[in-house]
Amino acid sequence: MYDNRLYELPALLRANAYPGRGLVLGMTADGQSLAAVYFIMGRSSNSRNRVFVPDGDHIRIEPYDKGAGGDRSLTIYQPMATVGDCFILSNGDQTGTVAEALASGGTFEGALRTRAFEPDAPNFTPRISGMLNLGTGAARLSVLRAGDSDGTRCDRLFYEYAAARGEGRFLHTYQGDGHPLPPFRGEPARVTVPDSPEAFAEELWDALNRDNRVALCVRYMDIGGGVSRLVIKNRHPEGGHHA
Repeated sequence: MYDNRLYELPALLRANAYPGRGLVLGMTADGQSLAAVYFIMGRSSNSRNRVFVPDGDHIRIEPYDKGAGGDRSLTIYQPMATVGDCFILSNGDQTGTVAEALASGGTFEGALRTRAFEPDAPNFTPRISGMLNLGTGAARLSVLRAGDSDGTRCDRLFYEYAAARGEGRFLHTYQGDGHPLPPFRGEPARVTVPDSPEAFAEELWDALNRDNRVALCVRYMDIGGGVSRLVIKNRHPEGGHHA
């Protein structure tokens, strides 16, 4: 989908009305912080009934209207975790699969080889996952995608990138809107990462399609530990939080 040029992430988001769920892992231009971005979008009332809530240095997803019905098995999950010097980010409950594997001496890739795409036919939404080494900034990304229109095969794709100042890698679930939704193809895009998480969050939130955007989180982490800055934007104003 993308070539090897360095893209501006807001421009990519403005050009795609429905990238679905997306993540970015990278390093700030000043080389002082590692950056993680996660956003979710939704077309149905169930998908839109969500907010990001701070959970220490991480976030969790909660229903906005807790009394509303709908299947929450694929919409409510823990997108972030940290195990040792590894920060994990994903679009589903595979966050826990990776965290458990790392805690017991396993690997990012090994954990995800036990999982597949989401069972939401006919879309078969890809599971996208990433891991940052908090000491070096090196990133690993993965896409678990249906290998055919019937969901009988799973493509398991893995990518590994060294840290680069002012750059990150952007991965998302869908090529764009459609029925069924077309899954992501190609290599994660190289995108610029600025020094300010607040400014980055504002730019990205404004670039996401206003009808479909649900929630956005930008987290910056000082290399080697220490200060972590978290900015959250939510579709539902009273769910918003900035810390």
